[in-house]
Amino acid sequence: MDSRTDIDTDRIDEAVLALLWLNLSTTGTAWKGFDWSAMDRLHERGLISDPARKAKSVHLTDEGMAEAERLFNALFARP
Repeated sequence: MDSRTDIDTDRIDEAVLALLWLNLSTTGTAWKGFDWSAMDRLHERGLISDPARKAKSVHLTDEGMAEAERLFNALFARP
């Protein structure tokens, strides 16, 4: 059995979104060097711009920005 068959994609998406927040520029864009499936799911949820564009970065929506910051603090900030 492949250990990747029962992956919680919601948790993957949360980590990717949090890491996008870590890499934000002052323009609200972040490099899109993450798993394409996760990026597509975040786009479908309206949290980031379309990752299939030619640009090497994605734009976080207002909702995406707020959720990314919340997740970053929840997942990576020290207590």
